[in-house]
Amino acid sequence: MERLQKVIAAAGIASRRKAEKLITAGRVRVNGKVVTELGTKVDPHKDRVEVDGRRVVAETRMYFVLHKPREMVSTLEDPEGRATLAEILKRAHVQVHPVGRLDYHTSGVMLATNDGDMTDALLRPVGGVPKVYLAKMQGRVDVEALDKLRNGVVLDDGRTTRPAEVFVERAEHNNTWVNITLKEGMNRQVHRMGDAIGHRVMRLVRLSFAGITADGLRPGEMRELHGKELELLKKKYLNPAKHRNS
Repeated sequence: MERLQKVIAAAGIASRRKAEKLITAGRVRVNGKVVTELGTKVDPHKDRVEVDGRRVVAETRMYFVLHKPREMVSTLEDPEGRATLAEILKRAHVQVHPVGRLDYHTSGVMLATNDGDMTDALLRPVGGVPKVYLAKMQGRVDVEALDKLRNGVVLDDGRTTRPAEVFVERAEHNNTWVNITLKEGMNRQVHRMGDAIGHRVMRLVRLSFAGITADGLRPGEMRELHGKELELLKKKYLNPAKHRNS
């Protein structure tokens, strides 16, 4: 017997957290009856589980890395009619969901999977998953400003960012390309960090996520994760206790 939200996540319909919301919203049925209790356990091989009338069937877990282009929303639908990740992820031939988001104008690495447990592990706030960005900042960013980014800056909502790894990649004319590694994920964080030190972010690219890069992929392309990449993710984030003891 397994928890209902885990069964839904394993089928690739939603992450475990989103599955909990589907359950409490009354959108899940077990053997024809609506179930809203999060502690409900089911036998995925015997019980009939449905989400919005659709039968939940466990799929082989798949993992992909993709290169998100600029001017694309990192969701599967957009009410404004803009390009979405669905255009890329349909090539997976299985239903997968993006792990987290990138801003509309930000390009770079994203992961996608139908493994709800992995999604939750990578997005867990205390997980400290590293995300590496290259930001084109307006003006010459001096040592004092870099130190502020490294030590933590106060954002527009009063929150202070965690310490970050920061260094200058190159300076050109009146702009500075800054490499920033974050281990947290607040909304539009790099842009807001730039504003906090008086250097507007003009362009932003995510170079890696959890150690995975999009090297060799053009914007809009995707590929399955290699065995060693997947093994690393599982050891470091899905089973961190096992990794510490290895």
